[in-house]
Amino acid sequence: MMTSLFAIFEPSSSIFTIPLNWLSTFLGLLFMPLAFWVAPSRWGIFWSKLMETLHKELKSLLTPTHVGTTLLFVSLFSLIVFNNSLGLLPYIFTSSSHLVMTLSLSLPIWITLMIYGWLNHTQHMFSHLVPQGTPSALMPFMVVIESVSNLIRPGTLAVRLCANMIAGHLLLTLLSQTGPHIASSSMLMVLLSSQVLLLLLESAVAVIQSYVFTVLSTLYTGEIN
Repeated sequence: MMTSLFAIFEPSSSIFTIPLNWLSTFLGLLFMPLAFWVAPSRWGIFWSKLMETLHKELKSLLTPTHVGTTLLFVSLFSLIVFNNSLGLLPYIFTSSSHLVMTLSLSLPIWITLMIYGWLNHTQHMFSHLVPQGTPSALMPFMVVIESVSNLIRPGTLAVRLCANMIAGHLLLTLLSQTGPHIASSSMLMVLLSSQVLLLLLESAVAVIQSYVFTVLSTLYTGEIN
């Protein structure tokens, strides 16, 4: 039972050993607003306004020297939200539910920030290891705690996104498997209603987790002064 349940997340479909499931990562390009290709549309105007609002919010979290990096994080948000949303459609592989995908997003960002910070702002990076006002007796412990907290940042970013996407999909799958065994029409309507509500919740989670991933990455960047 558990093997077949988790099999929905297994990237096993392939042709000539090419894992075609991972092509779903690039399907988001097909949903880009038409304003980028043909002419302005309501969808294009909405997406442009959304990106502009996100840019202003991320800009406020960054120092003036890092403002240009908002383009990177807005693009990151777009990639994640498209992948999360596409995963809610039938027969489309959810690449963001795999640590391979999420770690590929969080690890390069964290490594780049660490290299840049330690090479250009070494003293400031050392000061982050000991929060202001820490008693002298607790300083060695705070250095260890802050170092561990810094090292697990890419993992927490990746696992948070991956786990939230897996949890919703598993719950939808478990509820859908009980449908054929329900004889009562009233219980079947309750099941369908709960499935619709859960699908709406998962749609919100897809956007919220993309936003959380982007904002946390921006906050980590803002710490590198």
